Amino acid sequence: MKFARLIWSATPSLALAALLAPTSAWACASCGCTLSSDWQNPTEPGFRLDVRYDYVSQSQLRSGTNTISPQAASTLSNSGNQQEVEKYTVNNYYTVALGYTFSSEWRADVQLPFVARRHSTLGTASDGVTAGAGGGQYDSDFSALGDVKVIGSYQGFSPQHNFGIQLGLKLPTGKFNLTGTSTDAATPGPVAVDRALQPGSGTTDLIFGFYFVDALNKNWDYYTNDFYQSALNSRDAYRPGDGLNLNVGLRYMGLSHVMPELQANARYVQIDSGANADTISTGGSLVYLSPGAVVPVSDLAAVYAFLQVPIFQNFQGVQLAPTYTASVGARYKF
Repeated sequence: MKFARLIWSATPSLALAALLAPTSAWACASCGCTLSSDWQNPTEPGFRLDVRYDYVSQSQLRSGTNTISPQAASTLSNSGNQQEVEKYTVNNYYTVALGYTFSSEWRADVQLPFVARRHSTLGTASDGVTAGAGGGQYDSDFSALGDVKVIGSYQGFSPQHNFGIQLGLKLPTGKFNLTGTSTDAATPGPVAVDRALQPGSGTTDLIFGFYFVDALNKNWDYYTNDFYQSALNSRDAYRPGDGLNLNVGLRYMGLSHVMPELQANARYVQIDSGANADTISTGGSLVYLSPGAVVPVSDLAAVYAFLQVPIFQNFQGVQLAPTYTASVGARYKF
């Protein structure tokens, strides 16, 4: 038990972990993972490293709170035009996060995401099975750096240092002009990837959040973490929708070699805006349950794994959604 508590006192900050969710495409409501992989608030000076992988395979078409078949989606109107029917989006996120604690009250974290994404769409002229001429159908497959986040945290509001606020920026480091390959024989060649699916948004975003951690008894503790992200500008006629993430979690520490956890993760994302944005089929409200566990491997290191399962989804327009999200990672203090 003492060993487990030592691990948790040495792990990265809640502010860092809550912002590890890869959200390079905010208003693509289910493109990222909303999971918080850690909820500790370290007070000892030093560096912390977290390396994480998230797998998000979007293969289920949904509209509102229901699933919808590709054939039914193709009959819908999108502002007077035929609705685009997407086939799949497979996301692989690799995130390296480095944090430094200056004192028991102040710390800073930097997140560097790498996005590998495959996407295919039938375009806007299909019958839900076969693409039609002139529908803008394409395939894309890229691997690129996403948008870097820089976050500062302050937790000097109480002697326990268990309540803190977060303030930072998402920087426009990721590319937002990558292209795919047209699958329309009438218009072959490169075609722009949808802006919500690019590795970067092109915008500088403000991030503000807060967190609270406390114990229920000697074996159980809980946390809440909430943050809001909003673009401060538009870029190339595109602005991603504002997003709000809410996370609550419960952890059991009565076992010597593993700490089971259960999280509830909620996310609300507004619709994208701008001439180059999809202003119909972006944004939505999502709620997930996320069971997982953390396994200490030394006094300074731990590994973790989580499975995130949607229990409520309400999408604007027609969007691809995952049936689950898998996350694994490791963290180290030095």
